[in-house]
Amino acid sequence: MNRRVAVVTDSTASLPPELARRLGITVVQLQLQVGDTATDEARVPTAELVSAMRAREQITTAPPPAAAFFWTYQNAAAAGVEAVVSIHLSTELSQTCATAREAAGHTRVPVHVIDSRACGMVVGFAAIAAAEAAMAGAGPREVLDIVNHRLGNASSLIYVDTLEFLRRGGRISAAQAVIGSALSIKPLLALNEGRIEPLERVRGTERAISRLAALAALHTSGRPVDVAVEHFASRERAEELIERLREEIPLGHEFLLAETSAIIGAHTGPGALGVSISPC
Repeated sequence: MNRRVAVVTDSTASLPPELARRLGITVVQLQLQVGDTATDEARVPTAELVSAMRAREQITTAPPPAAAFFWTYQNAAAAGVEAVVSIHLSTELSQTCATAREAAGHTRVPVHVIDSRACGMVVGFAAIAAAEAAMAGAGPREVLDIVNHRLGNASSLIYVDTLEFLRRGGRISAAQAVIGSALSIKPLLALNEGRIEPLERVRGTERAISRLAALAALHTSGRPVDVAVEHFASRERAEELIERLREEIPLGHEFLLAETSAIIGAHTGPGALGVSISPC
């Protein structure tokens, strides 16, 4: 059966590439500049980015060019779909949605650009559910309803291993970073109304990760959910965390381990962990 709906997302959804390919999800790349070199973020190896961050090289990020969205939508139209559902990270964090809408205005099929008010695998799970419905023959309205359900009560929690990269990004002051590092303070953050906001500060890595797991379990509210643990240069800790969540979230349906987008990692720093919770 030919799909009636094409599903598009962006690289900050942190979808494992093989999963995106299997489900036919087109992933449009945000741009990452390290020093004098700008490219699609997927082209920057994690080890190279971590090395650049620790060497204090200049690192900047940018949304995809409008042309990348335009040709993605045109290709979908040429494949014969009725509509495109394009799901992207929060407008509070990036101009990606605005760029997608600019391109959508020049496309010959309807393009529904959705501001997820989220990032990471909250967006990824919405794209997965949309693609699975599209593969089963769902039309645009049904796919949009599924996306809205997935995004409507989803949660994103983030553990940051060091305060240094939040300081560089202007999220905290230099004095706060020095004091926090001296006391081994580990911030826990949450997405609220599309913005990343402080949630708690916990002393010590093990306590902070334990608290992250406990908060994630609370955010499920006793519902069946899909859970993702995303990491930036911290696979071992991520594996330990996902096993803990399997025990603490008995109604977890799918547990997915993913390396976070390089764009997200550039802002949170090496060692960061994220937990994304998506209602089934």
